[in-house]
Amino acid sequence: MQLELILENDNLTISYDHDNHWLYVNWQGFHNQESSRQACLLILEVMRRRPAAKILNDNSNITHTTVYLTSWSLNWLQEMYAAGLRYLAWIYAPEFPERKSTDAIVQYIENPTVASFDDLATAYNWLRRQRVGT
Repeated sequence: MQLELILENDNLTISYDHDNHWLYVNWQGFHNQESSRQACLLILEVMRRRPAAKILNDNSNITHTTVYLTSWSLNWLQEMYAAGLRYLAWIYAPEFPERKSTDAIVQYIENPTVASFDDLATAYNWLRRQRVGT
C-alpha cells in the first residue's frame, strides 16, 4: 500500500492511497464534538485541494469519544459530496456510545453513501467494491 501523507497532527492523519485512489483518514486519541468538527473541517479542506470519490474513515484508534451526529455533521457530508466524495466507509471507534443512534441516521444518508463498520478489513473490502460513475 502506497500512502502519501497529506496532513498530520496529534489526533488526525490524512493520507492519499495511490493504489486505491482514495483518502485514508486515521483518527487517534480523544475526540469530543469540537475536536471532531475541527478535524472534519480539515478533511473538507483536503478534499477541496485533492478531491477523492472515496474515503476510508478509520476511527479504530480513537481512545475515547463523546461525539454524536448533528445537523452540522449532515451539512458537512453535503459539502463533502459537493467536493467529490461519493463513498465513505466509517470504521467506528471501539467504544462509541452513540453507535445505535448513528446507525439509525447513517442508513438514510444517500449522498454520499456512508457505510459503518467494526473493522478495517471489512470496510476496506466494501470500499474497494464501490464503483464510481464517470
